Amino acid sequence: MADAPRSSRAINSVHQDEIWKAHVGLEKNSADVWPNKWGFLTEVYKEFERDCAELKRSSPVGLPCSPAATEKPFQVIASPAVPLTSQAVIGWRSSRLDMKLEKFVTLRHGRRSFKQELGWSCV
Repeated sequence: MADAPRSSRAINSVHQDEIWKAHVGLEKNSADVWPNKWGFLTEVYKEFERDCAELKRSSPVGLPCSPAATEKPFQVIASPAVPLTSQAVIGWRSSRLDMKLEKFVTLRHGRRSFKQELGWSCV
């Protein structure tokens, strides 16, 4: 990769050193302040690790320690046969009632006007 073109301005090394000192000071200050502002996160993480270790001890070997492991498993149904034509492939799963993407509610919105909802005149 080519180097950046040099400018004709002189470099003030004292000024660059002051900028570097300010950056280092800010990093040090941030490291000193972090435990007071965000130190509670380390305690929550340690508590999570303890709970996870207890779950590993009480659960059978091979089960992962995760929230998904405690949830009720869902049933996977068999897929229907793939259509023979490429035109029939589009939407072939959504045509079956048991394979719809909208499992709970179909959202329908009528025509609405933002101006009418606010009670503004449509001029």
